[in-house]
Amino acid sequence: MDKITIIDFGGQYCHLIARRIRDLGVYSEILPSHTSYSKITSLQPKGIILSGGPSSVYEEGSPKLSKDTFKLIIENKIPVLGICYGFHLIIHNLGGKIAAKDKKEYGKTLLYIIEPNLIFNELNEKEIVWMSHGDQVISIPEGFEILAKTENCPIAAYGNQEKKIYGVQFHPEVTNTPKGNKILENFIFKVSKCKKEWKLKDWINRTIDEIRNEIGDKNRVILGLSGGVDSSVTAMLLHEAIGDRLHCIFVNNGLLRKNEELEVQRIFQVESQFKNFHYVNAEDIFLKKLKGVVDPEEKRKIIGHTFIEVFESKTIELEHEYPNIKFLAQGTIYPDRVETAATSNAAAKIKSHHNLTLPDDMMLEIIEPLKDLYKDEVRKIGNKLGLSEELINRHPFPGPGLAVRCVGEIKKQRLDILREADSILIQEIKRAGVYNDLWQAFCVLLPVKSVGIMGDYRTYENLCAIRAVESQDVMTANFAKLDWELLEKIGTRIINEVKGINRVVYDISNKPPSTIEYE
Repeated sequence: MDKITIIDFGGQYCHLIARRIRDLGVYSEILPSHTSYSKITSLQPKGIILSGGPSSVYEEGSPKLSKDTFKLIIENKIPVLGICYGFHLIIHNLGGKIAAKDKKEYGKTLLYIIEPNLIFNELNEKEIVWMSHGDQVISIPEGFEILAKTENCPIAAYGNQEKKIYGVQFHPEVTNTPKGNKILENFIFKVSKCKKEWKLKDWINRTIDEIRNEIGDKNRVILGLSGGVDSSVTAMLLHEAIGDRLHCIFVNNGLLRKNEELEVQRIFQVESQFKNFHYVNAEDIFLKKLKGVVDPEEKRKIIGHTFIEVFESKTIELEHEYPNIKFLAQGTIYPDRVETAATSNAAAKIKSHHNLTLPDDMMLEIIEPLKDLYKDEVRKIGNKLGLSEELINRHPFPGPGLAVRCVGEIKKQRLDILREADSILIQEIKRAGVYNDLWQAFCVLLPVKSVGIMGDYRTYENLCAIRAVESQDVMTANFAKLDWELLEKIGTRIINEVKGINRVVYDISNKPPSTIEYE
């Protein structure tokens, strides 16, 4: 299968490049900037894309491919496309000049294409592109042509057809560059000569066969089933492959949404007929360990480690009954794997990841069927495997659950209040037909009380915030401009029906600077 390899230099849109290429029917993988030439070529890429990044190539300590790696890529004529930082890095390595400019370019910019070429095939002479740079290429090496410019950037794209090297100062991977997909398409098909071989239907059949071969005829598998999209699709794939030799462990940590534990049991025990579905009610254990804890990072760590303890205990119990449990399945998807592998040192830590590896002494082999997929691809596979649209299209839910939406100390009473409010919100946005238009919508219980009047009585109750955002890639998100009448209806219902809340506010902050979740 033909592949495109993306080298990550810390660009916030690196994952977007990979997704766009997959959408075009070609498999793509992301590797860190320090990757050796032998590792890169072991993947047998038909082309290489050098991503953007926040650094300047002339700065000490900025991420770079080693000189030997870059030299071998060029000598072996592997097609290369540099984007933004990658655009600068190619020129820097080949002896050209990069410099900071007083006039920066950010946002939508008019690009003038001045030379016909493969990379801009079927584009107009003027196109809108998305710029984000302060540095500029000042001079290019011999054999390179200037292919495009902007008003403030004389060298906005270049190419060397003989060496199969191209570079663009702008970001073709973002939707703000309307013809960006066409540029990527030209690189992967016209320059790199890739074939369209990345098909999810073929992937399902191939993966089921691979699972059967890896697990064998008698071995069993355990899976921590959360009820989210990733773990649910993993469960369905494994069940297709090995049937009742799959053991799903569902841990109720007391931090789930209203009736979620009942819904998960209904889907897998009743609808999908999973014989070995094991429900563990650990609510008391989690809430006891979270008592008095208010720091969000501490909450996450406690929840992660407590889950491991509970899951390990249940696994040991099952191993006594089924000694041929040899594998642990995880719903890891590609962004999780890339994050764990730290493809770039340039990204700041926002919060700890909730996918924690289980202890080595469990002596189980790890199997991760979705490890090469993105969330949108996982959803498409879930659909093909027969999971309901409701489950497939569920909004993302954080691993620590409502603990990160119940700001401050975690108490069962506060969680119950939050559950009721959140349930009303979801009901109403579904009735209004806007649920699938939103990336996420949820309620947050804040550690703030305010005065209110209900009937003839003064109240002093909790403040509830509603968060609803629209996003395509989660790297950025805008608050949703929900209809005022819908918001009024939601707020009125929450105040009238949820005892403990007397004020509802709507969050109008975007990401960045805010995050989507509160903790």
